[in-house]
Amino acid sequence: MTTQVMATQAQRIGKLKGEILAHVMPVEVFGKFGVKKPMPKNSSETVVFRRWLPKGATSASPNLWSVSDSAHRLSEGETPVAEAISAQDITVSLVEYGFVYRWSNRVEDLYEDDVPSEIKRMAGERMGLLLEMIRWGQLKACTNVFYAGGVTARLSVVSALTAAVLRKASRSLQVNQAPKVTSILSASAGVGTQPIESAFVAVCHTDQEYDIRQLTGFVHVSEYGTRQTIHENELGSWENFRFITSPHLTPALSTCGAVAATLLAGGVAGNSSNAGDTYSMIVLSQDCFGDVALRGKNAMKVNSFAASDASKEDPLGQRGLIGAQTYFTAVRLNDLQMAVIESACSYL
Repeated sequence: MTTQVMATQAQRIGKLKGEILAHVMPVEVFGKFGVKKPMPKNSSETVVFRRWLPKGATSASPNLWSVSDSAHRLSEGETPVAEAISAQDITVSLVEYGFVYRWSNRVEDLYEDDVPSEIKRMAGERMGLLLEMIRWGQLKACTNVFYAGGVTARLSVVSALTAAVLRKASRSLQVNQAPKVTSILSASAGVGTQPIESAFVAVCHTDQEYDIRQLTGFVHVSEYGTRQTIHENELGSWENFRFITSPHLTPALSTCGAVAATLLAGGVAGNSSNAGDTYSMIVLSQDCFGDVALRGKNAMKVNSFAASDASKEDPLGQRGLIGAQTYFTAVRLNDLQMAVIESACSYL
């Protein structure tokens, strides 16, 4: 276990001290969406989401009704055969996560900066990003996948994001009656503002901003009539999509086909295969995924122990500790009402 000690980072004694600079803050996107299901303490570690299936639907195709004229005609004097509805259950279990920071008593007693306070703040931010990455891992495993360039597999992708693949994903979601996340925004009296359609939310890496801006008809957030953004990182709108970018949604390096020089090729210099990096854009509809967290005052524990707190394990009070722990999980609730769009990315 690594311990924060006096020599970990040189002090600034005898030097003009600058301000403690702000550090990079994690960006949370997926946590703003989805079904939130808090689990009461001492209940269980398992949650079962249930969906009642429409007439003619199955667990494999839970969104499509099958209702015909002939199947519903009545014969004179005869009562139709009674039917029942069936359910689709989606079971998910909580997982425990945590980490620990440690520092020495000398850092606490002699160091000129308040390191324990900074560690405590970092612990909270790190836990928030951890939960975001758990959601990201679950969502990018969606089985409703579309590939840029009209190909049918990741290894064949040699194209950046296109209007065609976006429209293909939109068509799939609409066929499966996926409810859009946002409502219509009207234009305002401001110069150059435009009305914005109700839309699906598309979340992607910041590298893809250029390709999104190249879409004919793209509307930047600065042109929204009412300036009602759904996230601070919202980039803009195009047809049935509103785009949000995040630097944390890292691509899969060197997993595309051999791409042209105009595209990003590999995550490292000297990639002989010229294989491109695969960027996964997650398209969300209303309630297509959910997450479950333990509810109550002990939902997320952040315990702090000063180095001066002597104990049987540390009789001289030489070690301070901060630990964070929580129970959490994320789950896709309807693969056909969300989508993953895989593409390469333009080289700049």
